[in-house]
Amino acid sequence: MPESSNRDSPSRRQRRRRTHQRVDSNGDLLPRSRPGHSYERDSASPSPTKNRPRRSHQERRSSRAPESEYTKSTSSGALSAGQLAQLDKLNRKLGWDEHKGPPQPQARVEVQQARSAYDVDREREQEERERDRERRRQEHRERKRRRREEERAAALDAEMSGSQSAAPEQPKYTRKVRERIVSGQRLERGSQAYYSEKEAYRDDVRRRDGGSSDLEYDEAERKRKRRRNIFIGVGILVLILVIAIPVGIVVSKKSSSNTSASAATATTTSTTPANTNLNGMSESSIPTAYQGTSFDPFTWYDTTDFNVTFTSELVGGLPIMGLNSTWSDDTQANSNAKALNKTWVYGTDLVRGVNLGGWLSIEPVVTPSFFSGYTTHDNVIDEYTLSETLGSTNALSTIEPHYSSFVTEQTFADIQAAGFDHVRIPFSYWAVITYDDDPYVPNTSWRYLLRGIEWARKHGLRVNLDLHGAPGSQNGWNHSGRQGSISWLNGTDGTLNGDRTIAIHKQLSTFFAQPRYKNVVTMYGLVNEPRMVILDTDTVLNWTTRAVEAVRASNYTGIVIFGDGFMGLDNWQGKLQGIDDLLLDVHQYVIFNTDQIVLNHHDKINFACGGWTQQALRSEDTSTGFGPTLCGEWSQADTDCANYLNNVGVGSRWEGTLNMASTPGGSSDGSVLSPTCPTDNSPQCSCTDANADPSSYSQEYKDWLLMFAEAQMHSFEQGWGWFYWTWQTESATQWSYKAALAAGIMPQLAYKRDFDCSQTIPNYTTLGLPEYY
Repeated sequence: MPESSNRDSPSRRQRRRRTHQRVDSNGDLLPRSRPGHSYERDSASPSPTKNRPRRSHQERRSSRAPESEYTKSTSSGALSAGQLAQLDKLNRKLGWDEHKGPPQPQARVEVQQARSAYDVDREREQEERERDRERRRQEHRERKRRRREEERAAALDAEMSGSQSAAPEQPKYTRKVRERIVSGQRLERGSQAYYSEKEAYRDDVRRRDGGSSDLEYDEAERKRKRRRNIFIGVGILVLILVIAIPVGIVVSKKSSSNTSASAATATTTSTTPANTNLNGMSESSIPTAYQGTSFDPFTWYDTTDFNVTFTSELVGGLPIMGLNSTWSDDTQANSNAKALNKTWVYGTDLVRGVNLGGWLSIEPVVTPSFFSGYTTHDNVIDEYTLSETLGSTNALSTIEPHYSSFVTEQTFADIQAAGFDHVRIPFSYWAVITYDDDPYVPNTSWRYLLRGIEWARKHGLRVNLDLHGAPGSQNGWNHSGRQGSISWLNGTDGTLNGDRTIAIHKQLSTFFAQPRYKNVVTMYGLVNEPRMVILDTDTVLNWTTRAVEAVRASNYTGIVIFGDGFMGLDNWQGKLQGIDDLLLDVHQYVIFNTDQIVLNHHDKINFACGGWTQQALRSEDTSTGFGPTLCGEWSQADTDCANYLNNVGVGSRWEGTLNMASTPGGSSDGSVLSPTCPTDNSPQCSCTDANADPSSYSQEYKDWLLMFAEAQMHSFEQGWGWFYWTWQTESATQWSYKAALAAGIMPQLAYKRDFDCSQTIPNYTTLGLPEYY
């Protein structure tokens, strides 16, 4: 280190020694005083420590003269002439002139120059010290980084082996958490610590606001903690399950024992079928090539009332596996209907039937439970998206139990008891075949369709087969299987999907042309609700002609049905003439049309008696309409309030929450965002009453619902008859004949009613029934 950096120059030291020396009375210099010795001052001079304002260091430095021995008195007496002369001589030598004041010491310049050099050297030395510190800091950080890498590796090893070892291996290094105090601010690892500029070189202080000294370390630390928390959470969950499951089983057994009496008579959808007809059989009795296929009854969820004896026989390319080899057609639905082995004269013998909607073709309004567990972001809105979301395995295990339990033999027994003579069974093309990447459960519903037909036979009910979902979707509505675009006879694959549908009908008609079905499957629907207001009319008519020809070529001799396509009955005059046993199917509702839903209670019944009766009569006359006409769907609902009726997640016209275009029922496209009801929303239209449990209905409302239903029955019987939509739902009473029958808002027997359209329609407003109800 240079000497000038911390020492005075020699000339400065020499002058300082002179100015601190004293002279005696002869002018001779006296010995130097000891450090700390106080000199005596002139009695006239004030005390250096009393009665004198304290000046700053800068003031004292700028005002004082050079330190000289002659500024201090060695005694209280005056100096002699010789002494004064010697002092003058000495002062002049030092540059003092009594006329010019204190001398300007030349030594000050030297001192300033020395200081300047000193400052430069000091700055250079400081820079070197800074560089040295930075180098040490870098080395320190590098050592820490390597140590952290080792710690992380050790921690990861410990976590990976944590599930196999009770005590994970400790890291190689254990770091102590140290608390530091900086300007009164506490610095602690892992806390929301303050950071002080005084701690600029302390790398073991983690800085939250200014950034960590090691971002990678911070991230790894967070991940390590997150993994640790996950392991802890999983462990807690497993512990809870270990405790909860045995407790739940005990509670369930207690509950089951307490309710065994009522459970014996209750219908349940959660009990797995007993499948006792498989007892004594061995799966080895099924040929190896068919094991695990739809021909293998050991893969069936439900074998009740199926013939489990293996057969690979096909008719029309469709399996008969599960059918009994014998049957009987001597059953009769009721005293008002003919036995199955008697000829039903259509057009003379009226059809009174009910649909089994939502069974083999899943519909959200019938079974909302399939869809209510999803959010709008899941986009589960129809059977396609439901099956796609579930995946093939889960779709089968979810949907087949529905096939098994939603409709049972008791269903057909109840339909028979309600006075019906026909049942319409909607099903979709994937009962027969699937294409490309179809997510639908394939072929399984076919087996349940055949069993349903056999139960219908057993209870004397004739069957109307209804292809409810065609390849590509014939209307773009959810009950066709896939909501959205129409790709049947429309678009790029329109012709292909039309041809596929013809091929399916060739298989189906061949199968149901068998003698065993001649008396029970007496009506055959080509396709449900083709949306002819969008589809090309001529294309649909040409396809219908081809489909009828294909069915007849397969020797099916029953009634063939085609849909009116929402064109209006009068517009079918002159079309598809000259074809025997061809029937026009129309679906009538007052709630999918804003001009009809706003009719009051009196006018809705009047419209059913007047409007629909006249439509049926005109349609039956070939001079004004097609000819043979039947209403294949209708309901007693006077609002569109039922959950999911207008598609999943879509509201209603009644409350003005229909927030989606392209709605079902053949209505015009467009949203309805203003309440549309008889009161014009004053009082407010509300779905609360319509969706309520029927036990809360007022007697006036019950009376009206019953009369509205009977008015429609009377109207549709001016044609070939009717099928109500539908037999049962999970929650929508006004769409469930079964629920309405139990609530007393349907006739106890479908063929025996109290009201017909020749009677006077009361004014229900005067009877106390609000129009917003």
